[in-house]
Amino acid sequence: MSLDKIIDDAFAPIAKMSDDVIMFSVPLHFDNPLTGAVTDLNLPLIVVWLAAAGVFFTCYLKFLNIRYFKHAIDCLTHKYDEPDAKGQISNFDSLASCLSATIGLGNIAGVAVAVTIGGPGAAFWMGIMGIIGMGSKFAEVTLGVKYRRFPNTDDPSAVAGGPMYYLKDGFAARGMKPLGAFLAALFAVFCIGAAIGGGNMFQSNQVYGQVLYATGGDNSFLFEKGWLFGIVLAVLAGLVTLGGVKSIAKVAAKLTPAMAILYIVAGIIVIAVNYQNIPSAMVQIFHGAFSLEAGWGGLIGAMIAGFRRALFANEAGLGTAAIIQASAKTDFPVRQGLVGGLGPFLDTFFVCMVTALVIIVSGVYQSGQGMEGIALTSRAFETVIPKFEIVLTVVVFLFAYSTIIVYSYYGEICAGYLFGNSKKVIVGFRIIFLAFIVVGASASLGHVLTFSDAMFFSMSIPNIIGLYLLSKELKRDVTEYVTMMGLEKPSVKSPQ
Repeated sequence: MSLDKIIDDAFAPIAKMSDDVIMFSVPLHFDNPLTGAVTDLNLPLIVVWLAAAGVFFTCYLKFLNIRYFKHAIDCLTHKYDEPDAKGQISNFDSLASCLSATIGLGNIAGVAVAVTIGGPGAAFWMGIMGIIGMGSKFAEVTLGVKYRRFPNTDDPSAVAGGPMYYLKDGFAARGMKPLGAFLAALFAVFCIGAAIGGGNMFQSNQVYGQVLYATGGDNSFLFEKGWLFGIVLAVLAGLVTLGGVKSIAKVAAKLTPAMAILYIVAGIIVIAVNYQNIPSAMVQIFHGAFSLEAGWGGLIGAMIAGFRRALFANEAGLGTAAIIQASAKTDFPVRQGLVGGLGPFLDTFFVCMVTALVIIVSGVYQSGQGMEGIALTSRAFETVIPKFEIVLTVVVFLFAYSTIIVYSYYGEICAGYLFGNSKKVIVGFRIIFLAFIVVGASASLGHVLTFSDAMFFSMSIPNIIGLYLLSKELKRDVTEYVTMMGLEKPSVKSPQ
């Protein structure tokens, strides 16, 4: 038995337990009267919880992220930079760091998983969730900046921010201090799990899979040596994480635009070469999203698959963006919230749709082929660009690498919140975090995905409770900001 198999077998019960607890599902049964087919689905309640929050904040704030989309772009492109404001990194660097965690394997492998599970229609629902997610992302980033702290007397610009702080302080201001403290601690625990799961293990698992594919598959020198690849990746990740948030932001600001542009250009090339298949691909996507040919079960199944993978990809409602974007140099929380709200549009609506079209127009997708990840996307690119698996391997590696280093920061902040920012705590977390890179590269995709989903989505439980509680305060802040900036008079009325 290989070392990879031993590690995977040991990890399997952990993945199952986390899935049973966090991803509690309601069984759904559908009978198709036209075909006689029977469809049984499981609807994870946590996905409903997240999607409902996105819809609520989008409607409650009157589609704020769409109405002020241009203003958000202006803020992102340095028109409203505040070099003397408190904080550590620019608006652009903060979003780039956040996108380093979200524009990654969730957009490449995650789309492939969604399409193979829910069919082409899942891609449509991913795009819809990208737009809906802008509302909840705006809310958490705005509150993250508003409630951030500057606890380091030696470095006054050093920031501590995230849901832990707006949960703790926001609830305390409303006479619910014990509940706020509990939810803040719960979020920190869940975020550490998410950093280890989706921000770490899923990344190392899929980048190892792509490297293995590019070097010969079963004939590769790395076959059944995921542990060895994981060790190398852990060492490389450790070199950057030691430098802290400024080092991470510096690397992310350089890697993210380059990676995204390279990937999108390659995707557009594949789509352009297969231009004659675009109409049929769009028909497949819309037909799969709305058709009742497979009964209500088929439609709901596509929706669940699309929403689940979109939420994993853009993290809207999970609270992670509030941690790193709290470091932005700004005195206006709403401004950074608008910048942060661009994230789901860019990484889910845009990048994910490019990936979905590449998979469908290239002809590599076949209904009923079983769940696949990065390998399916790679084959799609290879149909047009020979040996593209080598280029994609580099892109995937850089995507995974940037995600891992950003999530090490997320987990480190939460570990410091729970146990104090002592050197022992920080070093201890880094060692554990890097060790799980090896576990992720060794375990099977199914087990890693199960664990990653559970850990990711768990953060939404305390986070969204806090967002709802602070929603009226958020609305007042929006009204004050758009009035101050002389933007169009908002239809959002300040609550009395």
